[in-house]
Amino acid sequence: MFSKLTPRLGYGIGFLVCVALFAFALYLQYYEQQEPCPLCILQRIAFTGLAVVFLVAALHGPGRIGSVVYSGMLFILAGIGAAIASRHVWLQHLPKNQVPECGPGVEYMLRKFSLGQTLEKILAGSGECAEVGWTFLGLSIAGWSLLWFVLLGAFAVFLAMISMRRAAKH
Repeated sequence: MFSKLTPRLGYGIGFLVCVALFAFALYLQYYEQQEPCPLCILQRIAFTGLAVVFLVAALHGPGRIGSVVYSGMLFILAGIGAAIASRHVWLQHLPKNQVPECGPGVEYMLRKFSLGQTLEKILAGSGECAEVGWTFLGLSIAGWSLLWFVLLGAFAVFLAMISMRRAAKH
């Protein structure tokens, strides 16, 4: 099944997966009224970063070294996204009496604080990040994001391995 998968095609598939995930997030926001919390917004930024790198890699069609570099960047971005999603899932599983209070919106924080301070406040979490509005198969949006970050990170490593195996054959 994977014998016909080239790194370029794989990067294109990764891009399409990221676009589909982002489109689904927009569907949840605008049609299911699931407003994104600050951690959701950071996860969207991570998915956007993944989509950009997947797209550039697909358009470039790198060789062995380029594929390893792109896959390394994708793995790091997926790891950052997974860390954010893990924090989000953790907040959602806190007992009600330990959930932090709701904080100001991201736009307000960016106007009043430095980027570093804003990120620190977002990662600390807030009450709206602990809410679970939508679930599918027992996983919240944050849980699904975590799963997809792990899968996309593993897929990036897989694509680097394919590229290295192809280069070894030639």
